Amino acid sequence: MKDWNDISGAIVDAAIQVHSALGPGLLESTYTTCLAYELQQRGLAVQTQAPLPVVYKHITMPVGYRVDLIVEDAVIVELKTVASLLPIHRARLLTYLRLSGRRLGLLLNSHVPRMRDGIKRLVNRL
Repeated sequence: MKDWNDISGAIVDAAIQVHSALGPGLLESTYTTCLAYELQQRGLAVQTQAPLPVVYKHITMPVGYRVDLIVEDAVIVELKTVASLLPIHRARLLTYLRLSGRRLGLLLNSHVPRMRDGIKRLVNRL
């Protein structure tokens, strides 16, 4: 398996390529689908709309949370198309990381003129 930096670097590069081709202002689902395709073309394993159960008091609760993308079973990617990222977006991604036991997440906001300005990398220290 590639390391987290290699995987996140490929995700960022792919996100920039998709955003450059499509531009800002489209639906989140469009960017998710195109990013998943681009990552698969690069040979990365991608799960889309991956279910995220909650374990509460040792019982798994299928509460219906879905993660936009999980890449190489290691990095969670959450895509947004909002005017600005809010603290709740970061908090939610950190919660997803904690619940899934993963350490690295990328929050990508495509509602920006340049994709580089819409990328946040978050680490779960477990």
